[in-house]
Amino acid sequence: MTAPDTGQAIDAVWRIESPKLIAGLTRIVRDVGLAEDLAQDALVAALEQWPESGVPDKPGAWLMATAKHRAIDRLRRDERLERKHQELGRDTLAQQEIAMSERNSPAHDDVGDDLLRLMFISCHPILAPEARVALTLRLLASLTTEEIARAFLVPVATIAQRIVRAKRTLTEARVPFEVPSGPEVDARLSSVLQVIYLVFNEGYSATAGDDLIRVGPSGEIVLLLDQDRGRWDQLLVRRGLAALERAEKIGGALGPYTLQAAIAACHARARTAAETDWARIVAHYDALVDALTAEPSLRTYHFLPSVRGDLLVKLGRSGEARVEFERAASLTQNARERELLLGRAAACSRGARES
Repeated sequence: MTAPDTGQAIDAVWRIESPKLIAGLTRIVRDVGLAEDLAQDALVAALEQWPESGVPDKPGAWLMATAKHRAIDRLRRDERLERKHQELGRDTLAQQEIAMSERNSPAHDDVGDDLLRLMFISCHPILAPEARVALTLRLLASLTTEEIARAFLVPVATIAQRIVRAKRTLTEARVPFEVPSGPEVDARLSSVLQVIYLVFNEGYSATAGDDLIRVGPSGEIVLLLDQDRGRWDQLLVRRGLAALERAEKIGGALGPYTLQAAIAACHARARTAAETDWARIVAHYDALVDALTAEPSLRTYHFLPSVRGDLLVKLGRSGEARVEFERAASLTQNARERELLLGRAAACSRGARES
């Protein structure tokens, strides 16, 4: 394998393995900032050794073993060794854990639980919402600081400061590395869901600037009803429908995230725009609006007035629809969306005059 190929392999391994690596190390050292530093140390070791020795058969286990050795060395030198003994365990226990990682046996695999704990830490309510998103993208999505800054159109230094402050806050507050239980679950789960939703929205449609996924040859937005559904990723559609089915089987009233998924499912199930089950969509939107209108954080969410405008157009109420589209245009930070919404508002004005 050539040096460029090895570099690409290391980058790919890091993208896949770093969340599991950081999560496993956080369980050991109980400090997410230190865990990321140790993971980075292991990455540096890989960059130094793999071009000569080749990529190991189990690169994730190699990185974890290397990081754990670094953890032992660092904590031996650290005056906090005594306080960390119970969390790290004695050297014998650490060596046993290293051996288990190298075997990579599913019977000893605690990766899923560790990743879930890392998600709850990254999304802890003690952090500001923008810090939660940045830390989640860094630790669990393996994005670089530069990539996160590009996604949110802010300076790299701003994102770096958010991440550093977030890790320091978690350390100083001694936030436990655990999945919450009891009365704390609802509040903590709400925070996690909010972050996942924000991450999804940023990937789905840029929140600022003029970048969008669904554009035509000239860069114009292609609306949902005008899209070629044959180009949709049917594997992802099936996965989404299956996830929605599992959520609906839980029972009880559907929450705002499930309602939005149910609306998307109506579009996904329709082979053509004409086959869309609009009656069902309207019913879902009625329930969704009831659930969301009282939510303060959504007062500036431009998709709500945009949807209202679209539904009012279908009801022939052009004047009211124009007001909603104009409000949505004033709320969005995306240049192309603003242009589209103002165009729809103008079309409503023409329709109202003609009627």
